[in-house]
Amino acid sequence: MRSLEHQNVVRYRGFLLLQQPNQTWLVQPERSPLLLLPFRTSICSLAEVKEILAKKLSNERDISQAA
Repeated sequence: MRSLEHQNVVRYRGFLLLQQPNQTWLVQPERSPLLLLPFRTSICSLAEVKEILAKKLSNERDISQAA
């Protein structure tokens, strides 16, 4: 069975930011309903992950308001 060890876990704006051993990040919602699907980043810092998430959330809100 695969181990789910993460170097760093951060809660941010309803999401879990899980740093992977290769220095990438897995971003997933803390709970349902899903506002945004889980995604992975390239190698980056915690600040950059937060910026990426903020952009994705902003884009999602813009799309839902346009509909």
